[in-house]
Amino acid sequence: MRPSQTDTKKKLTLFALTWPIFIEIFLHMLMGNADTLMLSQYDDNAVAAVGVANQIMSVIIVMFGFVAMGTTILIAQYLGARQERQAGQIAVVSIAANLVFGLVLSLVLFVFGPQILGVMNLPPELMDTALMYLRIVGGFAFIQALIMTAGAIIKSHGFTKDAMWITLGMNVLNVIGNYLLIFGPGMFPELGATGVAISTAGSRTIGVIILAVVLYKRVNGELPFAYMFRSFPKPELQQLLKIGIPSAGEHLSYNMSQVVITIFISSMGTIELTTRVYTQNIMMFILLFAVAIGQGTQIIVGHLIGEGKHREAYERCMKSLWIGFAVSTGAALLFAFFREPILGIFTDNRDIIELGGILLLLTIILEPGRTFNLIVINSLRAAGDVKFPVYMGILSMWGVSVTISYTAGLIFGLGLVGIWISFIADEWFRGLIMLKRWKGRKWERMGFVQKEKPLKVPGS
Repeated sequence: MRPSQTDTKKKLTLFALTWPIFIEIFLHMLMGNADTLMLSQYDDNAVAAVGVANQIMSVIIVMFGFVAMGTTILIAQYLGARQERQAGQIAVVSIAANLVFGLVLSLVLFVFGPQILGVMNLPPELMDTALMYLRIVGGFAFIQALIMTAGAIIKSHGFTKDAMWITLGMNVLNVIGNYLLIFGPGMFPELGATGVAISTAGSRTIGVIILAVVLYKRVNGELPFAYMFRSFPKPELQQLLKIGIPSAGEHLSYNMSQVVITIFISSMGTIELTTRVYTQNIMMFILLFAVAIGQGTQIIVGHLIGEGKHREAYERCMKSLWIGFAVSTGAALLFAFFREPILGIFTDNRDIIELGGILLLLTIILEPGRTFNLIVINSLRAAGDVKFPVYMGILSMWGVSVTISYTAGLIFGLGLVGIWISFIADEWFRGLIMLKRWKGRKWERMGFVQKEKPLKVPGS
């Protein structure tokens, strides 16, 4: 039997929400690292090529976040206000919208892959591998769109464990597929990077089928699919995009700035490009603590805002921030201490290990600054303050991160060290401004759902 709304609300504590999200994100990261680690045993150049292709895929995934992020915030606020019918309507509209959007972007990646990679300044020896990977994984991008949307619906209802178990299953399938298709044991073909792409797309396809079954069992009673066929859902789309476009805009700006920085790194050479891929794969395990806490906090703050409990929402964000700050700093110190053995898992190239070790030491300064953004910005979005983080994000990512990357990395010749210095400056500058914004409490007047009166969404 599906838990009632009251049962679901009882589960909305930070720990109950965050630990499954933590494991889910860990498994997502493990999937990417499994690709990198297993491919590194095959060819370092293939790792660099797949890394660049995945940089493009990161931008595409953020595009899907336009709808998925709006879904998370609106459903949380509606459920907090006990407006289950509106929450269900938002859910079905978001599924349909992201499916259409995903199909369009999948077609674009498949058809225009050569042109897209052409602007990345990729070394010639990496182009064929990167294009093959982008066409296979990018061609199935619509599957990722559905995974993100269905996952947002399930987690907003409090069922974070379900998303965790599905991600675990996808990881197991992905690792098995990697082994069989990269190295070609027995009757299987040795496909290298092509095998990674096939395994990634295949495991995600199976994952979305299972996710659909779980969605049906958990919240089907609150998903009025017939609503989509009555009339064009203009009000719901306006609501989703009113939140989703500004919210995802901050992520899009970040990923686009990272594409530009990747172009800078590509001009430095294959060693620097490969080092960046390995180091950032390792760093993902450091920041996942703050990411999980930020997502759990966003769900709770959204529910509290829907209930009109602004003081509790304020305190929840601040408590989560200091928890995340302490845990992320500790994790960065631990990884920096064991930097050489960890990098040695991926490669035996001494140049990559030494350079990557320096970057992991700089990460001790970087990650605490990133924590502010991962937790406070999520809370601002959940409270309805979606535009300010975008404005400041664009200013900082391009005015600070990209500018310093080019100046320090290329003009002053600091290479990847200069790039990491730019990351540190960006995260701390933006994070401290976001903290000041939260403490200013302007967000208290920005909620999208009012509990005390009938629903009125600005601009709908």
